[in-house]
Amino acid sequence: MLRETKPEEAKPEGAAQEQGAQPAGEAKPAENAQGKDAQPDMDALMRELDSLIGLDKIKENVKSLINLVKVRKMRQEMGLAVPPMSLHLVFMGNPGTGKTTVARILAGLYRAVGVLSKGHLVEVDRSGLVAGYVGQTALKTSEVIKKALGGILFIDEAYALTSKEGTSDFGQEAVETLLKAMEDYRDDFVVIVAGYPGLMEQFINSNPGLQSRFNRYYYFEDYTGEQLMEIFRQMCRKNDYALTPEAEEYAKGFFDDLYASRGENFGNARDVRNFFENVIAVHANRISTMHSPTKEDLTLFTKDDLIAAENL
Repeated sequence: MLRETKPEEAKPEGAAQEQGAQPAGEAKPAENAQGKDAQPDMDALMRELDSLIGLDKIKENVKSLINLVKVRKMRQEMGLAVPPMSLHLVFMGNPGTGKTTVARILAGLYRAVGVLSKGHLVEVDRSGLVAGYVGQTALKTSEVIKKALGGILFIDEAYALTSKEGTSDFGQEAVETLLKAMEDYRDDFVVIVAGYPGLMEQFINSNPGLQSRFNRYYYFEDYTGEQLMEIFRQMCRKNDYALTPEAEEYAKGFFDDLYASRGENFGNARDVRNFFENVIAVHANRISTMHSPTKEDLTLFTKDDLIAAENL
């Protein structure tokens, strides 16, 4: 999997943000409506960050990091000493918690403060870095790195590159190639590795080079039932759907139960997205039986729609 998100792929100002719900490899573009070569709008990016549901600690971490970078650059411009600083990050959390969304916003912020020249995001997983024959992995990884220069390389489920002992067929070759690039291009290349918390810690600890380059860990918590409900409302609004009062109450209970009974396969916003798509399908089947549906009919989800969608 390989996906590049360019900063010029703008969405309209104020467009609804559907966080944490995109399938693997499908990122949303950084907010930059001023064209390919324009500087990203720092205030707009910060507003987008603030608009995300939940993620309070992550928002605080990102703002603190950007403040640190800004002051560091001020000190450099004044000829003052600046201590070494790594901009590479470890994102830990379950699927669907907004890791890719935050990475995309951060890429734009890094460009806005002048530490990245392009501010784009390149998403990849093991399959996008590792080849099947000796020597090919280094070439494949180098090509991905080349695409990511000037931006952020986001490696999902990065622990798949190594085993617990630190070796895994050609995955280790990808890690070594990556570490070299992080040194060679340290002034215009940032890497974010992401995945489940325990496995990410094992991955970083598997290699001293990784330990030395990744020292900032951001933990993305699961969404609560209330937050899942707000994400569902957000999806409805964005797609011109609404809920009857009875459907609203049913949905609240559904997401509270979903959160309370969550297991290791809990998908957070991805589960919301799947449920939303099921409701759309049930609604369409119901509307298709009507002779002349009204605009309200085409818009409203009923309690029965949600019940039927839950059982799909």
